[in-house]
Formats: sequence, structure tokens, C-alpha cells
Amino acid sequence: MKIALASDHRGFEFKNKIGTFISELGHEVIDCGTSNGTDSVDYTDYGIEAARSVSRGESDRAVLICGTGLGMSLIANKVKGVRATVCHDLHTVEMSRRHNDANVLCLGADVVDHGLLEKKIKLWLETPFEGGRHARRVGKIMEAEGV
Repeated sequence: MKIALASDHRGFEFKNKIGTFISELGHEVIDCGTSNGTDSVDYTDYGIEAARSVSRGESDRAVLICGTGLGMSLIANKVKGVRATVCHDLHTVEMSRRHNDANVLCLGADVVDHGLLEKKIKLWLETPFEGGRHARRVGKIMEAEGV
């Protein structure tokens, strides 16, 4: 799978750690920035690029990191075809895939449990979409945005 990865300055170190882990799992990482380290940048510039990568089919999914994950989810969900969710625990990570077919995972570097980070990423990448009644609901989400 191709995974787009983006962060702002608050998620920069997290992004690099996540990118290495995703690569070790055998996935291709597309780094959409920031490459400015911890110098202040606007999360919107990097989140939108990764979300567009998913929308255009250049990547299969994306992981976006800012301080809380909230800003990244707001900008990503402006892109047609993107279903971005902020997940704080293993249950929400799993349900975002099983029931919502989330294709963008948003994490908060300041609020995520660092001990569960790799478990969350692996679970999100490996959990399939259940389809069935959930497919109907995801279809309604896509219809609402004109996709």
C-alpha cells in the first residue's frame, strides 16, 4: 500500500517515527512534509497535499499528524473522497476502518498514547472495511459531498 504522510511542526518528529514504522511493515511512504523540522508551519499546507494524494489515487491512505489531530482532520475532510478520522484509542482506530472505511487517520502528537502508537498504525493499516450496511452509510457520506 502507498501511504501519504504529513505533519506540521508539532507532529514532525512523530511523522518521521511513523514513516519508518510504516516502511518496516512493507508499505511505501509518500512524505508530503513538513521538512522544516520544528519551525512553525501551517498544518493546512501539508494536510491538504496528503489528502489530495488520496483523492487523486496517488496514495491508498494517509496519516496526518498535528498537535491534536483536529486541524488535520478538518482540512483533510474538505477534499472530495476523503474520510478522515481522529482516533485516540485502539477501538476508534478499528471502527474507523471497519464501519467508516476511513482512508485518512489523524493523530495528535500532544495527546496520543506513545506506547500504543505502533499498534494503532498497524491496526489501522490491517483492518478491512466490513461493507454491508456500513457501505450504504459510507455511500451516503460520499453522496453528500457530491462524489
